[in-house]
Amino acid sequence: MSKYKITLNGKAYEIEVEEISESEAKSASTAKAPAAAPVAKAVPAAAPAAKSSAAPVSGGAGSVNAPMPGTILRVNKNVGDSVNAGESVVVLEAMKMENDINSPKAGVVKALYVNKGDTVASGQVLFEVE
Repeated sequence: MSKYKITLNGKAYEIEVEEISESEAKSASTAKAPAAAPVAKAVPAAAPAAKSSAAPVSGGAGSVNAPMPGTILRVNKNVGDSVNAGESVVVLEAMKMENDINSPKAGVVKALYVNKGDTVASGQVLFEVE
């Protein structure tokens, strides 16, 4: 077995490759090949498109963007609610982890661009605080 390091879409992977003889290669090509493991398990999935069509991809000074792609598990505040700096406004699930997305400053939630269950892309605006 030989080990190699490959980079795909900016992410590095270490793989092992087994060298086979020419006769093994010929018999393998004539025999019905077993179903290979899906490559998608080794390659990170592309960021899914957002379900919420109203969500802008860039916002104003008080906007808060998704730090990574994921799914909105909870929306803890509504438009018009007061928030403190560091208070959780939405919870984003990414890579099976819950991530509180907090208000960067004290103020009032001016706009919410996501709902529970929405899939968001990295950098997508989630909400605005003024």
